[in-house]
Amino acid sequence: MNSDISISRIKQFPPLMWIMLFGSFITRGSFYMVWPFLAVILYKKFALSATEVGSVLSLAAVISVFVSFVGSTLSDKFGRKPMMYATGVLYIVSFSLLAIADTILMFTIVITLCSIATSLWRPLASALIGDIIPEKATRELAMQSLYFAVNVGCAVGPMLGVWLGLTGEQSSFFITVYAFAFLLVLLTWGFKHQDKTQSKVDIDNAQSAPKNQTPKTQTGFKQTFSVLVQDKLLQCLILANILCFFIYGQMDSSLVQYLTREGANNLLELISSMIFTNALVIITCQFLLLKLLASRPILVRIRFGLVLLIISQIWFAFNPLTFFAGWLGAVVIMSLAEAILFPTMSVHVDRIAPTNLRGAYFGATAFYDLGYAFAPIGGGLLLDMFDGRTLFLVCSGIAVAVFLLYLIMDKLERPAFITEQLATEQTAKTA
Repeated sequence: MNSDISISRIKQFPPLMWIMLFGSFITRGSFYMVWPFLAVILYKKFALSATEVGSVLSLAAVISVFVSFVGSTLSDKFGRKPMMYATGVLYIVSFSLLAIADTILMFTIVITLCSIATSLWRPLASALIGDIIPEKATRELAMQSLYFAVNVGCAVGPMLGVWLGLTGEQSSFFITVYAFAFLLVLLTWGFKHQDKTQSKVDIDNAQSAPKNQTPKTQTGFKQTFSVLVQDKLLQCLILANILCFFIYGQMDSSLVQYLTREGANNLLELISSMIFTNALVIITCQFLLLKLLASRPILVRIRFGLVLLIISQIWFAFNPLTFFAGWLGAVVIMSLAEAILFPTMSVHVDRIAPTNLRGAYFGATAFYDLGYAFAPIGGGLLLDMFDGRTLFLVCSGIAVAVFLLYLIMDKLERPAFITEQLATEQTAKTA
């Protein structure tokens, strides 16, 4: 895939896709401009301990996982547009309440609502891309571009927040409210433009389609859940990525705790440098890596990323506490793995999902966040019971287990009607 082909594919993005990219940048940027200071706000207001703050966030994450699955599944029945509008309104309401919350109970409820909105938006956005971009290679580039936009927002947001002096002001959560309100306005225009374009395509298809063509079926939640229960490949995928997210969750929680407990030199500088290095590597290397690996099958790309992840965890385990550059080196390897794994995981789900169940399959990816939710608890237990080296050796072992799951994944049996439908869809696209 050369650069000319990539540019031509980018030009194929519909206006709604560009709105999604811009929206992802401004909403994630504004989100991370204020969200990292939530612990500061909770400490200042209620003097909560790190464990108590972590418990609130973990509870919110677990609840949001299951709500996200249900909501994304419903989007297959009711449509992506109304579900995205509803999620956007939930964002606006929840962050507005977060800006004025004044009790622990209210904070707990509102943080849960914020987490639900965040968990709902991601799979809905991925499923929408599959709806509006039919060509496979262009769709994959769009998903990779969405992940890139999110990471740029995540990198710029915290730095801009510090520069603007947003280091604990509760009212700053209104920034995210304004960003999402602006995005909903843009989406209104984008959906209208997309509907007009799609109507013309539908008319052309109706004129050229055989008269006995079977219309697209609507699928209810019970039928969808039954399909997901039957699909062993999807179950294996969810388990593998929960474990993968558990490993990545250690960087945000247990790694910082380990370095703090052991009294690492220049601690604040080290932590800041690791966060910046992670964002910088992903932003600068994502498309280069994906271009280099473009000719490789999806599962091969993921396995290569997992090998890098295993190396990074072993590096963390044996890096001397005082070796500043060594910690950054391990973060570089881990970030290269992330740049390959995360966007490719979305492409993989898009490949295995039937068109009428795309929302349900992307909704099921919300279960990945269980890994993030339990990372602080699991990592903390390993640190308390053993030490940092043991924690990262265990994580390297988990990464090996994920690699083995991805080795057997393409050999797992899938329900016959799913494989038949995917084959029919593929035939229709190539006809």
